[in-house]
Amino acid sequence: MNRGAAELSGWLDPVVFARRRLGFIADDVQARVLRCEGKRVLLNCARQWGKSTVAALRALHWAWTHPEGLVVAASPSGRQSGELVRKVEGFIKRMGERVRGDGDNDISVLLPNGARIVGLPGNDDTIRGFSGAGLVLIDEAARAKEELYEAVGPMVAVSGGALWMMSTPAGRRGFFWREWTGCENWERIAVKAEECGRYPAGFLERERRRMTERSYRQEYGCEFAEVEGAFLEESVLEEAVRDDLGVLVK
Repeated sequence: MNRGAAELSGWLDPVVFARRRLGFIADDVQARVLRCEGKRVLLNCARQWGKSTVAALRALHWAWTHPEGLVVAASPSGRQSGELVRKVEGFIKRMGERVRGDGDNDISVLLPNGARIVGLPGNDDTIRGFSGAGLVLIDEAARAKEELYEAVGPMVAVSGGALWMMSTPAGRRGFFWREWTGCENWERIAVKAEECGRYPAGFLERERRRMTERSYRQEYGCEFAEVEGAFLEESVLEEAVRDDLGVLVK
């Protein structure tokens, strides 16, 4: 293999791409996430672990290696989607490339190879206007509306694209929790705070003292906690029997 072919082959590895082109050194868990080839991926991670950064890296690498391809980054709000796309823009600047939009969408990046990364708010009507996405990312999925999930399903089904959902848990409700605890064929990756060495010394201990045990275990331990103040525990509701009409009592 000549030098050019070897370099191209290396760039097909997202971890190598991030190190050589962006100066980003992935830790073991980040490398596992970046190299994941699954079409349906759930990333359940502690707060401030860096999921948006990893998602931005994944989006950029996919777009860089798929000319004319489309990546859609969705989240509960336009601001959150914009933050992810801005991280992509920062990486592009590191590569010495000019940052430019696609001319059609306010939150977007157009790469030199014609690939696009478009950020959208959690609005199912907006999502439905896109087709042919090769990669769809839903950031903060535990806090996104059900309609958003329903809208992206047909998009990736038709295109054969990949669907990645990233979030810190937000109670035992919503599509992110349902898929995480379900039996569908998802690749599930959990990243607890104790597995990340980038938190400042003493930070997690201070957080544990500051927060309730329930909140700490959810925010930093990747656990889906019961909703506080619920009249009945959700686990009881989940096991409610069906009445004679076959309707779930809930």
